[in-house]
Amino acid sequence: MSSEPEVDVDAPPERNTPLARRLGLVADLAFYAIALGFFVYLSRYYVTGAGGPSLLAVTAVPLTLCVVVLNDLRRGQLYPSLGVVLPFIIGLAYVGFSFYAIWYLVTNFDAIRIYRIGMWNTHDLIVGAVMAALILEYTRRRYFVLFVVNVILILYTVYGFMVPGMFHHPGMSWTRVASSVSLEMSTGIFERLSQLGLTLIGSFILILAALRAFGCIDSILLGSSRIATRSPRMLPQAAVIGSFAVAAVSGSGAANAATTGSATIPVLIKAGFPRVISAAVETASSLGGQLMPPLMGIAAFLMAEYLGTSYFEVVARGFAPAFIYFFGVSFAVYLLAARYHHRSVTPDVPPLTFLDKGNILAYFVAVGGLIYMMGYERRPAMTSAQNVFMALFLYLAALFLIRSAIARVTDLKALVSPFLNLIRSFATITSELTVLLATLGILTATFTITGVPTKVGVLLMEGAGINIAVMGLVAFGFGYLVGMGLPVAPTYIITAVVIAPFMIRAGLDPWVVHFFAFFVAVFGELSPPTSVTAAVTSRIADAPFVRTMMVAILMCMPLMVMMAAVYTRPELVVTPGWEQMPAFAMILVGTLALSFAFQGRFHPNKAVDLPARGVLILLAALVILWPGYDAPIVALAAFVVAVLGFGLFRMRRRYIDDGTGETPAEGTSQA
Repeated sequence: MSSEPEVDVDAPPERNTPLARRLGLVADLAFYAIALGFFVYLSRYYVTGAGGPSLLAVTAVPLTLCVVVLNDLRRGQLYPSLGVVLPFIIGLAYVGFSFYAIWYLVTNFDAIRIYRIGMWNTHDLIVGAVMAALILEYTRRRYFVLFVVNVILILYTVYGFMVPGMFHHPGMSWTRVASSVSLEMSTGIFERLSQLGLTLIGSFILILAALRAFGCIDSILLGSSRIATRSPRMLPQAAVIGSFAVAAVSGSGAANAATTGSATIPVLIKAGFPRVISAAVETASSLGGQLMPPLMGIAAFLMAEYLGTSYFEVVARGFAPAFIYFFGVSFAVYLLAARYHHRSVTPDVPPLTFLDKGNILAYFVAVGGLIYMMGYERRPAMTSAQNVFMALFLYLAALFLIRSAIARVTDLKALVSPFLNLIRSFATITSELTVLLATLGILTATFTITGVPTKVGVLLMEGAGINIAVMGLVAFGFGYLVGMGLPVAPTYIITAVVIAPFMIRAGLDPWVVHFFAFFVAVFGELSPPTSVTAAVTSRIADAPFVRTMMVAILMCMPLMVMMAAVYTRPELVVTPGWEQMPAFAMILVGTLALSFAFQGRFHPNKAVDLPARGVLILLAALVILWPGYDAPIVALAAFVVAVLGFGLFRMRRRYIDDGTGETPAEGTSQA
């Protein structure tokens, strides 16, 4: 780094003053110092496990707050309306208190956890309550909806005596609230959720940080674009493959859409896709990364924790649903390409360099290494992630240094940049995730002490008394409402904590219930009217948000299919391996048929085409929802495959062989 920050011509004038630049330099230095300390501290824990997860959380959760606050401060995003100096003072106050909290909680760790349990003194409660309040303040700035939910639940915890009906409770003191969200450590900001973010998930984030720091993500996008240069017809599929590959290690559909969508959406529009369709393709592809093993997003780690099993047991069951989703979306994109891709576009992308090829190889070796170690050698997930990270880091560092030596790079900043990026990426991603999970710890604490899950469970059990399908609809409705405006992880946690125990008690398999909750949580990033991912892609494409969201829902239909299919064909997720294959085949056939019914065409005459597609929808629904594998249902599946083949033959003759089809205007109206 240079001794003086560069002038940002796009920044407000007050941020380009000498004082602002010097304060920015101080914030930069403080950020990298704490990020480096955080990286070293967690790396030491991954190797030694010293102190255990509770002491780790007490030490590292305040550190994560320091990282996110300083990261916002150095980028001018900490209370930007307050000018330059005041945010700097506030940020230093947050960091100062966080370090004081670390010192106090660590030195009094045994006293708070053992000797003063249930009889905490005022100093204990103040430190714990202020730390929780700072976590909530960050949530207010970053996840406002989640902040509002937490505030409502805290007020409900204290003033529950004012609530009529079945959700009435006597109310609890503010002291009880303060202890439950901080000092008790079995709930609140230091509980197992934040511990999980720092340990198991953090070890996988090391791999993600290494892939990002050394340019592997950029190389993957470049590689997928090169596919289209060899065959322009593969352009839409290249966009899907690239988005899926990046989303599989990004952990967020919205974040992936922002990263890859800026590259894929303009190319699709240039190739003839309507803007709405282009944005919807990127939305569906980005969302699928949450389902793709071996890094299935945060919720998969949480599922392993709630089910008390290894992470690989979740991953092993996740392959079949992920492939169904991928094939369903890819098939829908193929059908859309047949209708709209009438302009041959070859992306103007440079050829793959030696470094790009090495980066792409590193990505696939890392994914394969995780599967091999967790699946074949049956090593713990955290150990597997550490081993893969060490091998990946050494390989990428050597590759980068060799390439730099060949190119005779002498700029020190260029040489250290990937290593600083590694520390920054790991510290920021892990810290933001841990603060989010600490916030969810506050949420689960208020749920637990007020008995909300029990009361919602009563409604679910009453639904089960009518019909198990009614129970599933009630559970979906609950998860849908929770998922509006929330990320995947909080939606899954709330759904799993509130509804899962009672659905399992009603006789449903735990794997079925938790995968259902997982699918609902992933759908939450798309659910109207607050689809975050669709909002990002529609902004990039300059397309109407609502129409983008509705078209994306049709493309993400495989996800909704699996929400129902896990009940009718539970073997899809109950037992991994060959026993999944019959269910996988039947659901895949039904999913592809539904994709054709929504995106394909049998005949140019709508009076013929619409009834034919309506019949196909009914047949596909029977294949998916009819339990068992008797001869009639297998014969029906075979018939659906034949109809599908006929439809593809008709579409190819009309749109591809003849080179005719819908104009963009016609396609837009029909979409």
